[in-house]
Amino acid sequence: MAHHKLERFAENLTFKNLFQVSFEQLENEGFDYRGRWNEWFGNDNPITLELGCGKGDYTIALARLHPERNHIGFDIKGARLWRGAKTATEEAMGNVAFVRTRIELINRFFDQNEASEIWITFPDPQPKKPLKRLTCERFLGYYRQFLTPGAPIHLKTDSQELYNFTMDEVIAPAGYTVEYHTSDLYADTSYNGEAKLTQTFYEKMFLAEGKPITYIKFRM
Repeated sequence: MAHHKLERFAENLTFKNLFQVSFEQLENEGFDYRGRWNEWFGNDNPITLELGCGKGDYTIALARLHPERNHIGFDIKGARLWRGAKTATEEAMGNVAFVRTRIELINRFFDQNEASEIWITFPDPQPKKPLKRLTCERFLGYYRQFLTPGAPIHLKTDSQELYNFTMDEVIAPAGYTVEYHTSDLYADTSYNGEAKLTQTFYEKMFLAEGKPITYIKFRM
């Protein structure tokens, strides 16, 4: 297992669609494509982000569905990102990139109004650390620095606690606009949107355990 992980780390260095930027580099030099992602993609198409993307399941699925958009997946685990970066490379998907970094540094990678959509798929619910939840106001403040006005944010999670926290303690007090929400996505037969587009590795595992999947789409 360790041998395979080392092989993947080595292969990660060869992927042109995977950026691995250290904190020191961000501090001292910044990120080369901040404010210039259109140069890397070679177009001015809108950008969708997946935060905590893991193996990039959603990033890849959305990129296939929306070739008219660019898609960037973020995660801290290089071994996970290997799968998404390899798939995108093998399929010559020019509208896909991945970044290895901590999510609290995400505003270092984008300029104002540079991204227009965020997907947060099965993040760590941080039951004892609400300030580390990716939908808390602290993180929404980071996103606000680079999202276009009114950009949609999607949260898909098996955590009822994170779902309730986001609805009751974040969205409601701030008066954000909720376009759709459900505490049991697959029980709602009236909904056939992008949240049912694909099932991530973790989602399949949670469903096999009988856990309902919750989903929120909102705008700040």
